[in-house]
Amino acid sequence: MEQLKEKAYAKINLSLDVVKRRDDGYHEVKMIMQTIGIYDEITIEKCEKGIYVTVSMGEDFKGESLSGDENNLVYKAAKLIMDSYGMKEGVKIHLEKRIPMAAGMAGGSTDAAAVFRGMNQLFALNMDAEQMKKMAVKIGADVPYCIEGGTMLSEGIGEILTPLKQAPDFKLLIAKPDISVSTKYVYENLDLQAVKKHPDVDGMVFAIENGDRDGILKRMENVLENVTLNQYPVIREIKTWMMENGAQNALMSGSGPTVFGIYKDQKSAEEAARLLRDKKLAKQIFTTTIAGYGKESAKADRKEVRDE
Repeated sequence: MEQLKEKAYAKINLSLDVVKRRDDGYHEVKMIMQTIGIYDEITIEKCEKGIYVTVSMGEDFKGESLSGDENNLVYKAAKLIMDSYGMKEGVKIHLEKRIPMAAGMAGGSTDAAAVFRGMNQLFALNMDAEQMKKMAVKIGADVPYCIEGGTMLSEGIGEILTPLKQAPDFKLLIAKPDISVSTKYVYENLDLQAVKKHPDVDGMVFAIENGDRDGILKRMENVLENVTLNQYPVIREIKTWMMENGAQNALMSGSGPTVFGIYKDQKSAEEAARLLRDKKLAKQIFTTTIAGYGKESAKADRKEVRDE
């Protein structure tokens, strides 16, 4: 085998709590990570030597750019693997970007994870998932989760993962406004002493394990909204709009600015997407569903609505 392709699925957070700030500056979290059906595509090919990363981006990314240099997590993942295994062969990697960038959807992390999975297979490195995750955390806290995806409880700085029963087949509307949010800024400005109510992550776990759709919906919370909703009013506006236009609940994913709404069926989600496009509140809008690697649900429909 000289070449292979990997799908790198995006994620949302069904619940996100920050437990404490550690002395080393990192924050300990407790959150529910969930793969969704939007994905980037990674093509990995052997070459004589070196690391070469190219990127293609669609019309969705007008005004944005992504370099394939050593700052790209795809490049960092390939280099870490090659250095760790003393590999002499080189690799060419092409990234077809679809997941919004700086969006709270682990776009860079899932691309890096796809490189781990793909190079492991292409170069017959025989790493199991745990070995890949142990190495992947050096690239970023979300990368170990993205190695496997699905529905997981994530703790520590994101590296302590507990697989859960897959969440129900929710129909989702995803909206990313035309702003960038610094994850570092959000965490640094989160005042845990001032947080009056923390997400019920344990209750969310129980609801997921019991297939309790309503229990999941009512426990959707993200403590980071305490920072972002005031700092970036458009996030609150999108979230409120979804709730007023058919969403059973809506939440910001990660540190933002992406907002997702859960709808009762695909038709409702698509109609809301059409209306949201007319409002011009978001740059990138998708309808999709829950996805899990290796499962039929991973073939979730992806439909995008672009601003005219």
